Amino acid sequence: MKFHADIIIRPLITEKSMDSVPQKRYSFEVAKDATKAEIAEAVEAMFKKTKVVKVNIINMKKKPKRYGVHFGYTGEWKKAIVTLSEDSNAIEFFDSMS
Repeated sequence: MKFHADIIIRPLITEKSMDSVPQKRYSFEVAKDATKAEIAEAVEAMFKKTKVVKVNIINMKKKPKRYGVHFGYTGEWKKAIVTLSEDSNAIEFFDSMS
């Protein structure tokens, strides 16, 4: 059984993600094996009085990185963009960032 905190790893705070907060669209890094239904359930459970309408998932591929003469890759991860309904409460964490 997965816990909600195991599904949602962290919120993503970028300029692009913060521009979509007024439309009630929030971005999270999620577990690689999480499904859309599990992500929606986890958001509704972690943030009270929210109702998820849509979940979009993006698999972020690894990218080559270099530090001096050392070469490597960033890790692969999964991003979820969650859209809430108009009558649901906003997520306070993102509101305090703006």
